[in-house]
Amino acid sequence: MKRLVKVSMIALAASLMVGCATNSDIENLQTQIDGLKTSVAQASSDAASANAAAADAKAAAERAAQYAQDTNSKLDNMFKKSMMK
Repeated sequence: MKRLVKVSMIALAASLMVGCATNSDIENLQTQIDGLKTSVAQASSDAASANAAAADAKAAAERAAQYAQDTNSKLDNMFKKSMMK
């Protein structure tokens, strides 16, 4: 019984020393949270910009592929005409 009381007292003392958060701790956490929110917003903006740039690059690559295909077709037609002569 005495041992149970001693263990309970030690646990109570430890929880009181460790478990209490001060206002400055809470303010510090809130400051960190606000900083993280700003970082997340910036990262989201950067991701949107990167996505737009990737879409532009994809469109340019598709145009280039189409031009290459058109040029290849023209060259094939020219070759066929020259072989008929």
